[in-house]
Amino acid sequence: MSHAQNAVVMQGITKRFPGVVALENVSLEVRRGELHAICGENGAGKSTLMKILSGVYQPDDGTLQIDGAEVGFASTRAAEQAGIAIIHQELTLVEDLSVAANVFLGREKCRRVGGIDFGFLDEQAMTKECGRLLELLECSVSPHARTANLRVGDQQLVEIAKALSLNASIVVMDEPTSALTESESARLERTIARLLASGTTILYISHKMDEVFRLADRITVLRDGRHVQTVNRADTTAREVTGWMVGRDISGVDFREPRSRGKKLLEIHDLLLPWPEHPRGYRLSNISLDLHAGEILGVAGLMGAGRTELLETIFGAVEPTWTGTIAVAGKPVRFRHPREACAARIAMVTEDRKRLGLFPDLDVAGNISLCSLTDTLVRGFVNRGREESLVAAPIRDTGVKTTGPHASIMGLSGGNQQKCIIGRWLLTKPHILLLDDPTRGIDVGAKAELYRLINQLCREGMGVILTSSELPELLALADRIIVLAEGRLTAEFERAEATEQNIMEAATL
Repeated sequence: MSHAQNAVVMQGITKRFPGVVALENVSLEVRRGELHAICGENGAGKSTLMKILSGVYQPDDGTLQIDGAEVGFASTRAAEQAGIAIIHQELTLVEDLSVAANVFLGREKCRRVGGIDFGFLDEQAMTKECGRLLELLECSVSPHARTANLRVGDQQLVEIAKALSLNASIVVMDEPTSALTESESARLERTIARLLASGTTILYISHKMDEVFRLADRITVLRDGRHVQTVNRADTTAREVTGWMVGRDISGVDFREPRSRGKKLLEIHDLLLPWPEHPRGYRLSNISLDLHAGEILGVAGLMGAGRTELLETIFGAVEPTWTGTIAVAGKPVRFRHPREACAARIAMVTEDRKRLGLFPDLDVAGNISLCSLTDTLVRGFVNRGREESLVAAPIRDTGVKTTGPHASIMGLSGGNQQKCIIGRWLLTKPHILLLDDPTRGIDVGAKAELYRLINQLCREGMGVILTSSELPELLALADRIIVLAEGRLTAEFERAEATEQNIMEAATL
């Protein structure tokens, strides 16, 4: 195909960061009007390549052409003016602003009086246009809503609406469905179909193979910062693509060998978490469950079903207004703060890694040792030697890939960041580990490594409660699965009777 038929041509792109080559001599051609999927493990260079296309980064070597003309973007604004919009995996919203203010941030509409712009914001015009974009996404969020009050899935849709407001001819979507429910993902796919029908070119980063093979015209695979393969979707398989991504076959990962169930660690009876401002009146209602040592209890449900709220209630991260009984090791508890849960040997890995899990100003060692600081202190100050000795085991045991304990946490891939957070909690020697969608936005290779780690922890006697937006993940790992729908427990399945169909039926009651 001639370059004239391509919307994007990237040739010989190289990008280096201190201590790492993120991209090495990568070339990519994207045809006008196609959906081109970019696949690879976290750290493969996918997001870096797309950030070069959208002006976030500038390449050290190589050239970029848009519609046949060579360009060099010094900023995201320059890329936007050339018709390129990017939807980042990690949300870039200002939480204290309204939804409409976020959608038009930096491009605010102003009122004109007699053809003169006096700099007064045209709130009405922005609200109306924002409402139209949200309606296009079939999203019921109000343009006036404060962004901080939205769940992650709704924030993701606001990020998508922000990109759509640019009327871009080239749209980059970096894991756009990582925080979306199945119904929200279906809405996004309908929006994608409309964009493609209007001639928009879409570059789509995803780890979900079913999504890639449903949407993509062509697929490009990157590994370790290098181009591995570009192929038509019809000419390959999901197994072949994942093999290119990780450089090995991971289809044999299986954890269905029975685990021995130990003593009861956690028991919940008739849990009710009120929600006074909502017509339903509750976030959780009439929840009863138990958890044993050596067991993984899966929690399934659509976005808003109460999965996160259940784990936060157990962990003492909600207002203590709930009623019912929570007992740990047979003793009733009512945690008013997560530190009380930690003292009771409970740990929680949160759903929102960026906002609630990572401390970007601390290095790898600082992030891992955070909940065990007293073990690093000498005369009231953190001792580097003690800190390095303390974090060596969790770095080794969780398989964190890093240049050293004092590397930047933000320089690690998403999977390695998640391993650091899990390592942090393992230092507290928990008996109960709460994992809230722990593999969100993580590539297939890192997922397999985390699965092995979770399985091993469970076999060593830990009790694990695992939520996930991916049913195959729950089916592969969990000994039992409970299903939540609109805050209520609607079903419980033993491993042998759990299927995607009966779980989804219970989740949509």
